[in-house]
Amino acid sequence: TLSVPLAQLNQVSTTRCEWLVPGLLKEKAVALLKTLPQKYRQRLQPLDAFAEGFCEQAHDRDESLLRALSRSVEETLAMKLPLDAFRAGELRPHLFMNFRLLDEHGATLGFSRSLTEFRTQYAERVEALFEAGFSQTEVTGEALDTGSGELSGLVAWSFGELPELIEIKVGGRKTVGFPALIDEGDSVALRAFDTEEKARALHQAGLRRLFALAMKEQVRYIDKSLPGVRDLAMRYMPFGNEKELKEQLLAATLDRVCMATPWPHDQMAFEARVAEAKPRFVLVAQEIARLADAILLEYAALQKKLAGAQKAFAVACADISTQADNLLVKHFVVVTPYERLSQYPRYLKAASLRLDKLRADPARDQRWMTDWQSVGKTFEREYLQQLRSGTVEGFMQEFRWLLEELRVALFAQELRTPSPVSVKRLQKMWDGRPR
Repeated sequence: TLSVPLAQLNQVSTTRCEWLVPGLLKEKAVALLKTLPQKYRQRLQPLDAFAEGFCEQAHDRDESLLRALSRSVEETLAMKLPLDAFRAGELRPHLFMNFRLLDEHGATLGFSRSLTEFRTQYAERVEALFEAGFSQTEVTGEALDTGSGELSGLVAWSFGELPELIEIKVGGRKTVGFPALIDEGDSVALRAFDTEEKARALHQAGLRRLFALAMKEQVRYIDKSLPGVRDLAMRYMPFGNEKELKEQLLAATLDRVCMATPWPHDQMAFEARVAEAKPRFVLVAQEIARLADAILLEYAALQKKLAGAQKAFAVACADISTQADNLLVKHFVVVTPYERLSQYPRYLKAASLRLDKLRADPARDQRWMTDWQSVGKTFEREYLQQLRSGTVEGFMQEFRWLLEELRVALFAQELRTPSPVSVKRLQKMWDGRPR
């Protein structure tokens, strides 16, 4: 049983907890091996000896136990395991870490073998604890010096250096917090959060808002003077209204001219970034607006073709519609990295060409779709799992875009891809991915 203070609930490593304690690791490894399909399990006998050898090896406890065990089995058998080879759900409860959650005074709030359950149940309470703890933290001095001590209503970088970490007192305990700027619309606020991932996501929006406040004249250009924005808003209607479009164009422009990494962490670096960004702002805003327009024109043309082909080619049309929906998600202009967004017209054009070719040879389209799905469907299952967990690995992010290029290579070869891509090449990458 691991006792976890409420303030540190989201700082506990779930992967580290998979490994339990040394005295239970071998038992858990044997239990997992027993869930393997017979064709794999029989080649690992005796399981007890295999598990003992696995436990004696040096392992990175920040890696998932299942991944480490999968790799060890694959190296022994010289073959790949399916993603669902181990059935961890069949293990007895004592082979999962038991968590005892403690409140601010050390009293027990409850027990669970699921961190996710606790994190969902107590999310708002943890956030309130950190907000209260940060507001009571000394914020004067060289770092986080707001002058007046105010932590909200900030309209300029007036708070000294923003450190990566800050020690705060939560519920009478000292703990680590991750400071971030929070977007409050007309101003920003300083807050601290319990995880780096949460702080970074919110800090991006807060820092972007602070740049917008420092560049009011440039921001007004997008709202009042950007050429063709009314026509663009009409084409954007399937995804939102004109106000939402302008907000995305502004955010995307600020990201390109101001938000290059590393992000500024003090006033001097912030003001230097503003000075560099101002002369580029208008041209970049126009460039992004033109790209958004090209994407929406291709999207409209594709939707028109899909409507005409739907009855005759329902399966292919469903596949293309899913592809388009995955590309043009809500707020796609700002949430998609610009270098990827710039490829969207080609991806959508490839889908239109696929529909043109479909009428001439439906069987060929089916073969190509089957080829794509041989890699794409396996990827999609694992990608969705990682999205639900809140952490998508870098390999998965890159592979997602390679699958878009594979669609171009299969269905619209004439549009070409930036580098060679094929089913065989991607399958080899997938089989050799970090696990």
